[in-house]
Amino acid sequence: MMHGCAALEGYIPEFDATVVTQILDAGGRISGKAACESLCMSGSSFTYSKGCILNYHNRLHSAGGSSGGSGTLVASGDVDMAVGGDQGGSVRIPASWCGIVGLKPTFGLVPYTGAMSIDPSVDHLGPMARTVQDCALLLEVLAGYDNGLDPRQPPNIQTFEYSKEMVVDNLNGTKVGLVSEGFGLPRSDPRVDEMVRNAVLKLKTAGAEVAEISIPLVKYGGVICEALACEGTIDNLFNCGGGGTGHKGFYPTSLMSFAAKSFRSSRVNDLSHVTKMVMLSAEYIKQNYPGQWYGKAQNLRRLLTSEYETAFKKFDIVAMPTVPFTAPKLPNKDASVFDLLTVSNNMADNLCPADLTGIPALSINVGFIDGLPVGAHFEAAAFEEVKLLQVGGILEKLVKDTA
Repeated sequence: MMHGCAALEGYIPEFDATVVTQILDAGGRISGKAACESLCMSGSSFTYSKGCILNYHNRLHSAGGSSGGSGTLVASGDVDMAVGGDQGGSVRIPASWCGIVGLKPTFGLVPYTGAMSIDPSVDHLGPMARTVQDCALLLEVLAGYDNGLDPRQPPNIQTFEYSKEMVVDNLNGTKVGLVSEGFGLPRSDPRVDEMVRNAVLKLKTAGAEVAEISIPLVKYGGVICEALACEGTIDNLFNCGGGGTGHKGFYPTSLMSFAAKSFRSSRVNDLSHVTKMVMLSAEYIKQNYPGQWYGKAQNLRRLLTSEYETAFKKFDIVAMPTVPFTAPKLPNKDASVFDLLTVSNNMADNLCPADLTGIPALSINVGFIDGLPVGAHFEAAAFEEVKLLQVGGILEKLVKDTA
């Protein structure tokens, strides 16, 4: 219940998150609580207050974040499934680097009630598992309307038996676009780009059409998300203890009180360097440019959403690398604060656009380079999870057959 942060140590909630109740009601067994990055402010796995989260495939390397504990527990086989949070790629980064399947559902499809919020306009919870089938099964349990307790949800949400609907023999007529802006990034490993591209092209053997597509604002998704999350975080997380204001949903008052007191006074020194930098940056922006960066980021997300809507008029699915490089080594104990800040959030460029637009996104393992997993990233139009899982299921089989 620490949200990866020692400042929250000792907090015991008197309520379950809705997703926990749904899992238990469906017969699932909660094996334990997974570690995550400190307040989910990092895409690596070294800011957790109890120590680094280690990659199952190589313990010297990052497991990814912020849901790194969920990723490595699934990869190791200690659990069958896990739930992750995703505001900027935090389900899909560990899915890619741990070699598992991770799905960020459409915004609002899975209720966020009872989970600590970063910014209500980008908060997502999603399933993580070793196979697409298991991921679909967990989504089937998690998805649905929460009777108005989560303001992110429209009341007319339609859900499906995803584990059954995803099973198809071919992808005849499915059009897949390779997003040019997702390849050849400054930090890209050409081997990762090539592996992902070749994996997506395998979908042709199942009847899919694959072609190049450009979505220009994708390359700015990371900075848009950073501007939005930075100021949103100071208002929602640090000042309001992760409960926000102005909505008609459920307010976790005990968490809000405990967190706000800890963050603002009693245990502020227990925050990670990365979290402190977010706080300082957000406060500076708020004092000198009140609301301007946040407002501009929200306006730009509308333009990005429009570009995706145009893309989905031509393609059913778009694809790119999840992270354009494999899991890096965890930083040394003597690493400088500057180095820690540099490597904490340098991997989410391809992932932030799905959080900003609210569309569903799936990461699936397509192979290994130097013993470390590589993930391919697929996106579909809002509430088209079935289509996304169908493509993921077919590719999973194709990759396994040619391994």
